[in-house]
Amino acid sequence: MTSICLHGPESTGKSTVGPRLARALGGCYLGEYGRDYAEAHGTDFTMADLVAIGRGHDARLARAMVEGPWPVVTDTDPLMTAVWADMLFAARDPWFATWNRLSDVYLLFAPDLPWVEDGTRLFGTRAARQRFFDLSRAELDRRGVAYRLIEGQGESRYANCIAALEHFGIRPHLC
Repeated sequence: MTSICLHGPESTGKSTVGPRLARALGGCYLGEYGRDYAEAHGTDFTMADLVAIGRGHDARLARAMVEGPWPVVTDTDPLMTAVWADMLFAARDPWFATWNRLSDVYLLFAPDLPWVEDGTRLFGTRAARQRFFDLSRAELDRRGVAYRLIEGQGESRYANCIAALEHFGIRPHLC
């Protein structure tokens, strides 16, 4: 079983690329649980909200890893929610340190796309986006997970995702 996590700050193309990658790989796509939560509850987050988001995403991921089809392409995971805690509170609930359902491969999306406000995003300045990216990368490094950086506009961004997956021996059925 393979899981691929799309990791990185807001407005970097994860939700656009994710379903397309899942189709090309013959797997399934898990949308961002945090977005669903924010749309239902608003974006005035507390630490308890972030733990609820992390647990909700983890439950979705656990179910998908049992049911398939594989690979599971997931639009973020609780590691990303931990970075949200860093951004919002400069602190984390202990639950994040104990979470360990890590994906096999992470694709780290750079903030090199234009910012798009959608009502759930909070960190649109260049400085905030760079800080969010730096914290995202630091989290992957801290956890020692395998990842590749994804950059580029439009089709080149998608092609860079495919090349990154091929680096890990994951081959699409179609592009």
